[in-house]
Amino acid sequence: MGRSANEKSNGAPLIHGADDLPSVTVDGYNIGLRAGDGFLGDKANKFAFQEKLDAWRKRVRKGGEDPLGKTPTGDLSKKQIDAFLRGDDKEAAALVMGAVDEFAGELAGVLDKFLEQKSWKDTERVVIGGGFRGSAVGELTIARAMVLLKAEGLKIELAPIVHHPDDAGLIGAAHLMPAWMLKGHKAMLAIDIGGTNVRVGIVELHLKEGTDLSKARVWKSDIWRHADDKPKRSATIERLVTMIEKLIAKADKAGLAPAPVIGVACPGAINADGSILRGGQNLPGGNWESEHFNLPVALKKAIPQIGDAETFVIMHNDAVVQGLSQIPFMQDVSGWGILTIGTGLGNAHFSNKPANRNAD
Repeated sequence: MGRSANEKSNGAPLIHGADDLPSVTVDGYNIGLRAGDGFLGDKANKFAFQEKLDAWRKRVRKGGEDPLGKTPTGDLSKKQIDAFLRGDDKEAAALVMGAVDEFAGELAGVLDKFLEQKSWKDTERVVIGGGFRGSAVGELTIARAMVLLKAEGLKIELAPIVHHPDDAGLIGAAHLMPAWMLKGHKAMLAIDIGGTNVRVGIVELHLKEGTDLSKARVWKSDIWRHADDKPKRSATIERLVTMIEKLIAKADKAGLAPAPVIGVACPGAINADGSILRGGQNLPGGNWESEHFNLPVALKKAIPQIGDAETFVIMHNDAVVQGLSQIPFMQDVSGWGILTIGTGLGNAHFSNKPANRNAD
């Protein structure tokens, strides 16, 4: 690789949670705006939509049968709700639309507040990611919120994230790495740790087809729904390492020989040393914000090398990483942001760098 894996080409250290990345500047992330007694983001997460849908169902029951049936709202999957929206039962579709309209209003209000923030000044486009986006209801909500913002005179474009949110949280990790770290390699390892799931994937880079990583794809991935198992933190790391080792073996067998780097996406504010400052409360089994715990260090200790080279681990906030996957498709704007709608409301804002990432 030509130089130590913890240095840039100019000798500066590569740090976790960095503002200065190869293709963009991170203007801000993980902003926790207050709203009364809680956080503004609580108005626009997946639970807020469920609450609105449930409220509509209760109101409808006052006048007759619930067209969505007897299944509790919290047990309805995204696919089931989408089926109601697209189905022949127009009363069921109209009920879902009522929740969509209300939630879109909340999302537009939340976006309006973000656009008032200094770090979000001159935003031209906002990408919506997270699990909620990966549904027909989510995409309709995004479109409705954009209509509401335009009706208020705000010249802003909202767009669903290009990659499936599950893939975006892995593909974005490639954009954490300087070009020289990936040069000559076909793939790299990426991890996305969330409040419900852990995903590990092999990202196939396809650098010959697109040096800007526009052709990067998830080759194989493994998912573990840790929320069902409620493991301790130590057990989570052990399971994570096992998932990584299995994927490395599969990639080696397929001739992909991953680069000796691991990109990690994790909720919260990330310190330069890789520890979590705040925001890790939804992570499984223990205090991830402890000064005695460092995930990148733990991963490197468990997997000291990949192939014949020393392992390098770099970690950033999960909304940042998901947003980074969008870089190749945001070159027509200067300033842009991302909101990820899931267990919480993740957020990040970026300014594109004029220089090409190959100058790295």
